[in-house]
Amino acid sequence: MGVDRRRSIRAVTLDLDDTLWPCEPTLLRAEHLALAWLTERVPAVIAPWSIERLRERRMAIHAARPELGHDFRTIRRLALEEVFRGAGADDVQSAPIIEGSLDVYMTARNQVELYPEVLACLERLSARYRIASLSNGNACLVQIGLDHLFHATIAAHTHGASKPDPALFHIACRELGCAPGEVVHLGDDIELDVRGARGAGLHAVWINRASHSWPGDDVPDTVADLEAFERWLAQG
Repeated sequence: MGVDRRRSIRAVTLDLDDTLWPCEPTLLRAEHLALAWLTERVPAVIAPWSIERLRERRMAIHAARPELGHDFRTIRRLALEEVFRGAGADDVQSAPIIEGSLDVYMTARNQVELYPEVLACLERLSARYRIASLSNGNACLVQIGLDHLFHATIAAHTHGASKPDPALFHIACRELGCAPGEVVHLGDDIELDVRGARGAGLHAVWINRASHSWPGDDVPDTVADLEAFERWLAQG
């Protein structure tokens, strides 16, 4: 991107998982805690179900119910309802246990460990730009304690669209009061974040913490972390 175009940037959209914190360790911990919670309360019901088998069931539901999009809590609930019914459990009695396990999962899912530079960078960026989170996931910035640094929160499951659909990027632009050409999106996923943002008319920067190779000739501006992203913005 040329320097002149970079000077037009008034706002930033940020992916969350694997951009501000590592995702997989957080999700695995949440899965284990939720399973342990269920095992303590309904051992006979949950005994046949490993984390991997539960994940396969959720993936099957996701594939069969595209209207659920990225409503991961509902998908988790439906999977557990199948588990309880398969064990002959009563729906009414099962409901509070299922909801309790979902609460355990979501609490742990939002106990993230930020990458070292993230908090200080977000504080500086928020003072200079309008910032929105833009995620297909179900992390909650309020629970994480970062919501005060964002001017808008855009999540796929609340808007009926998900990255790389241009609609979700355009929703973020409207929330920020900016045209797409005035917004830069930072994210780790090649298709969802970088190519998705480009397709919606936003500037796009790839955060590549693991030094992966870009699969193609359309190599984007690339940074290793948020401090490098700040330097990239300052070059404009």
